[in-house]
Amino acid sequence: MTDHYSASSLPHSSDTSDYMDAPIMDEESQKVDVIKVSAKSRSTAVAGAIAAVMREHHYAEVQAIGAGAVNQAVKALAIARGYLSRDEIDIIFTPFFTEVDIDGQERTAVRFRVEPRP
Repeated sequence: MTDHYSASSLPHSSDTSDYMDAPIMDEESQKVDVIKVSAKSRSTAVAGAIAAVMREHHYAEVQAIGAGAVNQAVKALAIARGYLSRDEIDIIFTPFFTEVDIDGQERTAVRFRVEPRP
C-alpha cells in the first residue's frame, strides 16, 4: 500500500514502509490511506498530514506500533487539533487496537479514528 503522502514529502512514514493494510474508505468512497507514525516521526509533520486529510476527506486514521510511536501520534493529534481550530474544525479521535502483518509477523498496532466533532 502506498501512503497518501509520499515518504519524500512527509517523514511520518519512516520505519513503517512494510505495513500491509487495506485502505480506509470515507463517506464518499474515496480512498484515504492510514497515516502511519513511527517513534522517529516529527509530530508537527504528522499533524500537518492529519490536518490536510481532515480538510479534504473529513475523516482520517492514524496508526502506530510501539510506545514511542504512540507518543508521537498522540502529540500529533493534539497539534493537529490546533491547526484545524483555525478553520473552525474541532476533531475527536477514538483509539482502538488492530493486528497488522509485518514481514510475516503479526503485530498489534494502536489506530486512532479521527473525525470532526458533531
